[in-house]
Amino acid sequence: MNKNVLGVITDAMPKMSKGQKSIASYVLAHYESAAYMTASRLGSEAGVSESTVVRFATDIGYDGYPEMQKALRDVIRTSLTSVQRVEVTNSLLGDDSILDRVLVSDAARIRDTLEHIDRAAFDDAVGKIVSARDIYIIGVRSSSSIADFLNYNLRMIFDNVRFVRTTSRSEMFEQLLNVGQGDVLIAVSFPRYSTRIINAVEYARGSGADVVSITDGPSSPLAAFSDQLLAARSDMMSYIDSLVAPLSIVDALIVAVAKRCPDRVRERLEKLEKIWDEYEVYDKSRN
Repeated sequence: MNKNVLGVITDAMPKMSKGQKSIASYVLAHYESAAYMTASRLGSEAGVSESTVVRFATDIGYDGYPEMQKALRDVIRTSLTSVQRVEVTNSLLGDDSILDRVLVSDAARIRDTLEHIDRAAFDDAVGKIVSARDIYIIGVRSSSSIADFLNYNLRMIFDNVRFVRTTSRSEMFEQLLNVGQGDVLIAVSFPRYSTRIINAVEYARGSGADVVSITDGPSSPLAAFSDQLLAARSDMMSYIDSLVAPLSIVDALIVAVAKRCPDRVRERLEKLEKIWDEYEVYDKSRN
């Protein structure tokens, strides 16, 4: 279903029953909070039964209420401002322990990511990285920290890693000028998606490079330009998005790549350890 869920509901309203129209009106007016309500709670707010809410979701074309709820969450993640995000999530958190709520939620995102990730795409991405002529890594704003972590660790293994700086669009394309056949671009992006990342993956794909995207799923604008799509569950936590699951995918990529070339990893790390010892990079006074 390509159309925004709010548009789907609006288009279907003229043919809805009285109860369904009550649900539709409530969702359209309060979609920020409705996205996080159970079917029972939404039914209570709209003045209908839980079963009516469940039927409403299927009648407008979704497989069930959870899928409609996810579609609503996708809308707010890509459309709400940072201020609106804070207001929505603060109202949802209530008086519960924030520490408990956030950690339990993050654990659930990792489990969900593990259940749905394309394992063949992951294995293919590892192979492309190991055999790449050059490895380009890009991520902006909050995603830049994950991209930087991947860059740091892949540089421990390879000499051909290029971290694309994105302070301006022109600088970004200057750094991607020579990307092409045999290269890999690893892009990290989550809502609200950066246009610079979308431009970068489109350019790299058009230049013949393999594109590995770490993003939130097939609905991401990166998906259309990706050779390997590694989908990680991410959701709003106040004005930020939880990036625990994407970081776990990056961890797995690094471990899998290192396992593919153990001799190279051992040789490079032995050299680095000697350099670190010689220049006292790490404090050994407590060893």
